[in-house]
Amino acid sequence: MTVWLATNLVAAALLPPLILVLLLAAGLILQRRKPRLATSLIALAAGALYALSTPWVSGLLLKSLEISAPLSPAQLQAADAIVVLGGGRHIAAVEYGGDTLKGISLERLRYAAHLHRASGLPILATGGKPDGGTLSEGRIMQHILQSEYGISPRWTEDAAFTTWDNARLSAPLLKAQNIQRIALVTHAWHLRRAVPLFESQGLKVIPAGIQFSRTRIDSILDLLPTPAGLRDSTFALHEWLGILWYKLRSIFAEGTP
Repeated sequence: MTVWLATNLVAAALLPPLILVLLLAAGLILQRRKPRLATSLIALAAGALYALSTPWVSGLLLKSLEISAPLSPAQLQAADAIVVLGGGRHIAAVEYGGDTLKGISLERLRYAAHLHRASGLPILATGGKPDGGTLSEGRIMQHILQSEYGISPRWTEDAAFTTWDNARLSAPLLKAQNIQRIALVTHAWHLRRAVPLFESQGLKVIPAGIQFSRTRIDSILDLLPTPAGLRDSTFALHEWLGILWYKLRSIFAEGTP
């Protein structure tokens, strides 16, 4: 079992929906021996499932991760390059005859292409293939930029398994050409974790987020559970878990002689 797979299995157990299933299962198992505890666990699982599935709660969770406003033209002019982070692949997609990008990656790539056309800045695409497959995220992004947008990225990093890897492996490519300040393209909820990792590599980072969240209750539908609401809550909780993990790893690393 790879470290990447083990880490993701642990994360899955700590995040919805699996953590809610585990709470519910524990409540059902304990019904006879500890009915009060069992009732509490079942109620907790049901209440958390409802709350986390509502667009309003998921919006609040995602908003808690946002560290910047949308990128302005003036900020873009101050950058030396655009770095776009991969966000997942479909392996062996039958309709494409091979590996391709998931929607999250495509959303980021489209914005990177938009920023490139507005500024002429070179693009670095970064992402590996942690879960196997034939092509890395970086190589697929390179191909899509060339074939669908008519843009050739200057750099392609194709070995990163994690956001930490994205930063660690991209920085030398950029510094080799005296790139010091980057516009970092990813989802707004990912920037809180991604920006410090790139800054720790000695780069100056201008956040270039996409899909900023809203927290208003515009209709009763915002308080009703939806699959998209649960998905977005899971994204947010995954980010906070990742931030905690990186902080703990940093503390342990500092204590290592």
